[in-house]
Amino acid sequence: MEKHRCGWCLGDPLYEAYHDNEWGVPVTGDQKLFEFLLLETFQAGLSWITILRKRENFRKAFDGFDPVKIAGYGPDKIEALLGDAGIVRNRLKVKGSVTNARAFLSVQKEFGSFSAYYWGFSDGKPIRNQVTDYREAPATTERSDHISADLKNRGFTFVGSTIVYAMMQATGMVNDHEIQCFRYNES
Repeated sequence: MEKHRCGWCLGDPLYEAYHDNEWGVPVTGDQKLFEFLLLETFQAGLSWITILRKRENFRKAFDGFDPVKIAGYGPDKIEALLGDAGIVRNRLKVKGSVTNARAFLSVQKEFGSFSAYYWGFSDGKPIRNQVTDYREAPATTERSDHISADLKNRGFTFVGSTIVYAMMQATGMVNDHEIQCFRYNES
């Protein structure tokens, strides 16, 4: 018997593997949270599958998603990134990744970890929603609005409420798997 998956991932093996193994799994490690923050920044205005297909290129181009290294990028590295056809070459997003790395490090310093800061918005626990059709899942919530505003106040960019909510879904802060999906009770 075939597993029932959320409808948004069907038909693409990469999407299905991402859904089955990563999406909605609670992420608490700072390195992985930064990876999702960086990738969600580049996803703004694009489809997530576009970013997934370029993920390994992003990993190479952005030094394994190391926020310390990215925070130190200067004009030469930014120009090199803008010449890299393997990633999304958007000047504002590339510069935003440097800005966000610096803000990320500030949050780590203040809270001891980015994870402590981020998961503090949900009292350290995933929020389990009751989605029957993925098209019914919200694009934003009051919580994503609040996190977005706080991130912006801390100097982050490309962190609108929709991007933040997508990150909350991806990192398991919210479980928006369809209730009939095999992953719903696993997340």
